[in-house]
Amino acid sequence: MIGFATAHALLWTLVLANLKAAQDVHMDVAEAFAWGQKFQFGYGKHPPLAGWVAGLWFKLFPVADWSSYALAMVTLGSALVICWLIALRVVDRRRAFFTVVMLALYPIFNFKGFKYNPDLLQLVTLPLLALAYLHAFEKRTLCAGLWLGLAGALALMTKYWVLTMIGAVGLAALLHPARLLFLRSPAPWVAIATLAVAMIPHLLWLREVDFVPLTYAGDVYGLESRAQNVQLVLGYIGHNLGLLAVPVALAALALCWPRRWRTPLASVARVRSPSASAGVNISQALNIWIIQAVVAIGPPLGALIFTVYMKTDWGISLFFLTPLALIAIPALRMPKIALFRIAAIWLVITLAVLGASPLIAKYELERNPNAANTYASRSSLARELTEAWRLRFTTRWAVVAGTTEIGEPMTFYSPDHPAPFTPGEVWSSGLTSLEEAKRLGFIGICDTTDYRLPTCEAWMEANAQNAERLAITTQRFFHGAAGPSTLWKIWLVPPGK
Repeated sequence: MIGFATAHALLWTLVLANLKAAQDVHMDVAEAFAWGQKFQFGYGKHPPLAGWVAGLWFKLFPVADWSSYALAMVTLGSALVICWLIALRVVDRRRAFFTVVMLALYPIFNFKGFKYNPDLLQLVTLPLLALAYLHAFEKRTLCAGLWLGLAGALALMTKYWVLTMIGAVGLAALLHPARLLFLRSPAPWVAIATLAVAMIPHLLWLREVDFVPLTYAGDVYGLESRAQNVQLVLGYIGHNLGLLAVPVALAALALCWPRRWRTPLASVARVRSPSASAGVNISQALNIWIIQAVVAIGPPLGALIFTVYMKTDWGISLFFLTPLALIAIPALRMPKIALFRIAAIWLVITLAVLGASPLIAKYELERNPNAANTYASRSSLARELTEAWRLRFTTRWAVVAGTTEIGEPMTFYSPDHPAPFTPGEVWSSGLTSLEEAKRLGFIGICDTTDYRLPTCEAWMEANAQNAERLAITTQRFFHGAAGPSTLWKIWLVPPGK
């Protein structure tokens, strides 16, 4: 399984490097990189684990587009291995392998897994939580409870959204027919105590910053429009059902591949078993079914009740158990040939996309030549501004001031990796401050295509009175195709004396 996960990560790193060759890295990736430049117990919007992992990764690998895609794919490759270990506690090895290949065909684990961020990292920490729970439910020992608590703390240090999965695990423990055996053991209580102790440093940080992540969540994701709320929830449901339909349909094809295409129904009948399968641990399968049902139904239902802005990306981390939940159905037969078929389907799709990826990248740019959000050349701007700063001040460029969409890419692409400062942002990352920016000097940047341009210019006028003003235009060219031409307004503020 480690070999399959490694092959998946390597091949899809190559695919993504080609597919995204006409773009800079996503803002989320640049933001995680920026967090990793300074290890803290939190970064304004989120807990710290995503920043810590990015910080360690880019100490080992160069700060380049390809290595950011490698980070995303190593994250997902690790998730495949953990999900294999989960599956082995529920089904036999044949079903477990089939389950993992289904996950590799799930778009979150390939096309949509291109951006490393806290959502993607949850696909490591939440499977670890599920694995630790299955282990604790089976062993019911003090040591198993300790591991479950540590897994819960690790998940919470990734993103607070994992409370949905922690709640689902708790409900599974309470609803399972064998719940009394588990609840009478030390495992759940040791887990709760361990989780509480492990989270103390982060809770102290939360208190120190006046619980600013909660301010962020309330300001950004609170809604007043019920109609918009319903529309977003329906969009979330439709989006995630559509993504899940891909591996489910391909798995059905592998299982029901007809010997004769004239009689496909006979092939469907062959994968049904009249008796319960010995290859399924029903007790652990019940845990999986309960957890998956809760995280599938709970978040959209909660969003409707509390009128929350429901992002489609919130489903990224919640459906990794769906293939296992389906394959663990006892009445399902798993013929050996189905393993070959689904592996062949994965390989053919992967190699086909790898071969077509350069053409797809060029086609997308030609189809959307004015998409500044996607194709604006922030990387060339970062290099140009680094040269301008060094030429004038012969020091390292220390701080960049601008919106998150422009500040974090400057941190990623500039060789000086300046700390980002976002004017007017209540939930500051804590990487720098206005006082430090004025002491060290900073470059302020306003994107002329951004609707917030007047606000950005007003802040610069108030805080960069002695700055040198520049106007820089950047444009990307990729295999003869031209991207958008973008004008940037620049303020170079010298270091304080």
